[in-house]
Amino acid sequence: MEGMAGTAPVRPRGSGEPQNTPGPQDPPARTEPAPSYGPADTERWVPEPDKRPGRTAFQRDRARVLHSAALRRLAGKTQVVTPGSRSYDWDASPRTRLTHSLECAQVGRELGAALGCDPDLVEAACLSHDMGHPPFGHNGEETLNEFAADCGGFEGNAQSLRLLTRLEPKRFTADPETGAPVSVGLNLTRASLDAATKYPWPRGGHPADPDSVKFGAYEDDLPVFEWLRRGAPADRKCFEAQVMDWSDDVAYSVHDFEDGLHAGHVDPNLLFAEPERSAIASVAIGRYVPAGTDPQELLEALDRLMEQEWWPHGYDGSAVAQARLKDATSQLIGRFCLAAEGATRKAYGSGRLTRYAAELVVPREARNECAVLKSVADLYVMQRAEQERLRAEQRIVLAELAESLLARAPDGLDPQFRAIFDAAPDDRGRKRAVIDQIASLTDASARSLHARLTLRTRRTAG
Repeated sequence: MEGMAGTAPVRPRGSGEPQNTPGPQDPPARTEPAPSYGPADTERWVPEPDKRPGRTAFQRDRARVLHSAALRRLAGKTQVVTPGSRSYDWDASPRTRLTHSLECAQVGRELGAALGCDPDLVEAACLSHDMGHPPFGHNGEETLNEFAADCGGFEGNAQSLRLLTRLEPKRFTADPETGAPVSVGLNLTRASLDAATKYPWPRGGHPADPDSVKFGAYEDDLPVFEWLRRGAPADRKCFEAQVMDWSDDVAYSVHDFEDGLHAGHVDPNLLFAEPERSAIASVAIGRYVPAGTDPQELLEALDRLMEQEWWPHGYDGSAVAQARLKDATSQLIGRFCLAAEGATRKAYGSGRLTRYAAELVVPREARNECAVLKSVADLYVMQRAEQERLRAEQRIVLAELAESLLARAPDGLDPQFRAIFDAAPDDRGRKRAVIDQIASLTDASARSLHARLTLRTRRTAG
């Protein structure tokens, strides 16, 4: 039984199956849900009975994401460095999309709890926010977006919603007209889906920039998107999604900087002098901060960080240096989270802040400090010549794989995606099924499938 990518999700008449028993990682059950969340927040697309009394709806959501195959696959997807790559610079286990998601979840859970959010809700959103990202990181996302130009484009966050509500096998319901099984994905609550939605608009619906490539829902996922956004102010992220978004920024800016220092690509002493300082500001402007930002404002943010007693001024790989670097990482995360917590509390008081009752306030100084860390990692790690050569090769692999799979389809598709391809009503839907399969691949499995298909093509041609 497979979901149907070519048709919109069907709102069921009956209830779904009961939920799995909790895993060993689950936190202790609470006896009642957080008081700031009501029945509309905990509603599911398919109604489900509770399997174990006393377990909150958001604890169930967190467990479903944690045990999902899509989350596990993030272990094989690029964060900055390709998983499994070895060199004299990088160790054998660089951060992956999975470790980033776990770190983001830890940051988000604590920041959310400090502000009155349900911690399981925020953690579920943080764990799931990158689940739709394809092989090879943002490089793969751009390649798939080009391939999908004639069928609605590709966006990792929109793909995450598709996974959560359709592709990840967990709950099925019967089509009320045909009786055929229709997947509803993990069947998370409205609040959890909303919290995982970083860009709450469809393609072309950005409130300030219609040409933006960022969006949160494909056209044929609009029914469930509109359901999860019911009652929400147009284009506005819920409070929990804002906490998730800032936690994502904090986690990857700090940890990419840490990884760059650990690998020997970042020399902290260079950050005191030109031309490096101007280059750092130049990378940040328009990419990590608004285009009109004064470069001097960014350099002042960098100086504030370097003036801290815990700032790393060198790294030699010794145990003492590793511990000092870890302390700096912890200090940076605490600094950014406390800045947001303090500013938000100053604006909204000490009560529970949830859903659409508040906006997360992040001081401009903290955003600039976070941005310069991103810029340092960008300049010294991502812009290295060997990384660009690798990205160019990855784009070729993914583009060739996409064209080859589409030409052979449904042959070559996994059973789940072949069923989606066969059920699609038109060529757009069939192409989307091919994209769904490619997006589900890890870096290694994408390379392996590409090698098999191109070898088969050469043999046929010969």
